[in-house]
Amino acid sequence: MTAIDAVAWIRLEAGKILVTRSRGKDVYYIPGGKREPGESDVQTLVREIDEELAVAIAPASAVHVGTFHAQADGHAAGVTVRMSCYSAEYRGPLAPSGEIEELGWLSYADRDRVPPVDQLVFDHLHETGQLT
Repeated sequence: MTAIDAVAWIRLEAGKILVTRSRGKDVYYIPGGKREPGESDVQTLVREIDEELAVAIAPASAVHVGTFHAQADGHAAGVTVRMSCYSAEYRGPLAPSGEIEELGWLSYADRDRVPPVDQLVFDHLHETGQLT
């Protein structure tokens, strides 16, 4: 069994979560991405969010929200993703960058618009009263 090691940024405002959509895709993802060799969770978070949203994550503010495991979206059966999620403060205006075409803010009612591992995050945030 193959596992993809990823890190994601949980940014909540007014009961909604920040999501991104890559060019040519119709699914939204919580911002973040795959770890590069030797990177820590926070280093991955800082790099990926800068690449995708052109903002600077404040590393010292990163707080682990949870780690979630599910079937990897768009991969063969048995390929899973392990996504370590962090909240963190940032500097700069949020803007799509790199492969990101669109930013959005989703509520729990939009759960079906995200892949399986993100659905687990949505469930957790909804159960804890953070995602409406």
